[in-house]
Amino acid sequence: MKTMDERPVQVGSARSGRFKKHHAEDLAGRSYTFICVALLIVIIISIVFFVASKGLSTFFRDGVSVSDFLFGSTWDPEGNQGDPVYGVLPFIFGSFATSLLAALIASPLSICASLFMTEIVPGWGKKLLQPVIELLAGIPSVVYGFVGLTVLVPFLRNVFPGQGIGIAAGSLVLSVMILPTITSVATDALSSLPRGLKESSFALGATRWQTISRVILPTVLPSILTGIVLGMARAFGEALAVQMVIGNAPHIPRSLFESASTLTSVITLDMGNTVMGSAHNDALWSMALALMFMTFIFVLLVRLLERRNRI
Repeated sequence: MKTMDERPVQVGSARSGRFKKHHAEDLAGRSYTFICVALLIVIIISIVFFVASKGLSTFFRDGVSVSDFLFGSTWDPEGNQGDPVYGVLPFIFGSFATSLLAALIASPLSICASLFMTEIVPGWGKKLLQPVIELLAGIPSVVYGFVGLTVLVPFLRNVFPGQGIGIAAGSLVLSVMILPTITSVATDALSSLPRGLKESSFALGATRWQTISRVILPTVLPSILTGIVLGMARAFGEALAVQMVIGNAPHIPRSLFESASTLTSVITLDMGNTVMGSAHNDALWSMALALMFMTFIFVLLVRLLERRNRI
């Protein structure tokens, strides 16, 4: 009788111990997640605050006009022709031109590659293209720039007018660099589609291409736009590869085959040659702030497009 009376107590104590253990594990997991999220928020706010505090010094401390800085076409921080002039419109134009052209070139190729892997030949097609895409993503940017400088630039110089360096060369190099990002996001979106969606289209008599163009692509359009934004974000932030093939000329080019420059290339070239706290250094931080806001604008535009697509 004594053992029978003790058994419920032992069972109850065991359940209580397991409950306390699970509660402790749940509390530890929630605490760890909260700390990671809080740390991420603090890091993002710190980066934005640091760049903004440095970049706004150009306007509040050095007395440079915002309109002259953003819309001025002359970049002469040393004052070789008189007073120093900080006009970054050529660099903003170069960043926009190379990133947009790279996205226009890479997006159709990426979408077609993802459709080939997931919808047309999902077996051997994915085995063939997936390693190639992963290899492109792992190549360092300096290799892209060196290949562009030794192969692409001579080709453009022999076929088109000019020296081969310019917006066209920079856009082509960037299009290859952002190709894996857009392809991976589009492939994941296509792979996650419900199988019944395609089967319903086939049951109604639609062909494969009608299903792809009228059912699959409209459904995954927000995800594809997200991949394009991620690719453009890398294109905006890329400096070394573009710097090697674009020419780094501080003026607005009149064609795709003239030398130009981007915000990132100017920052990387001049930041090490300026004194911290000088007007030239503050102008470079202002360019970094403009680059950050340009990325925010593109993300906002894509969010608006996604909302319109859902409606």
